[in-house]
Amino acid sequence: MFKKLSILVLLLFFVSCNFETPTEFSEKALNEKIFSLNDVSSTFKEVIDEHKGKKILIDVWASWCRDCLAGMPKVKELQKEFPEVVFLFLSVDERIGSWKRGVKKYNLKGEHFNLPKGMKDGDLVNFLNVSWIPRYIVLDENGEIILFKATNASDNDIITALKKSI
Repeated sequence: MFKKLSILVLLLFFVSCNFETPTEFSEKALNEKIFSLNDVSSTFKEVIDEHKGKKILIDVWASWCRDCLAGMPKVKELQKEFPEVVFLFLSVDERIGSWKRGVKKYNLKGEHFNLPKGMKDGDLVNFLNVSWIPRYIVLDENGEIILFKATNASDNDIITALKKSI
């Protein structure tokens, strides 16, 4: 009986650790190279640090993702409702041309970067545990994660996080 109880306690401990929501990015994720529309590389940390003092909504998307494109009108509504927020689009398109055409075709306003390894490889996507896109993350003015995982642009948690003051 004791052995079964011990195994159950250990199992619950490991499961609860896996569901913990991080408040900051790992060093590996921060050091991931991302590329701008002008093909300039930066680390993810450099991009985040550039916007210290402002809230950031990160939209992980791809030009081939139907759910991502379906959520874009809501993202554009959020941009109108929260003009002070930085909208940071991280594309997991492996085809750079498709990504750039998608930004232009869908008239996406904001900061645009590409993760050229796609959504299956790389320290940032591994940290985010990106198994589905779109994915929305909200950072506060200090760069801390206040919303880690929303998969629908209409999720009320996004609005709550954007309204939250530090």
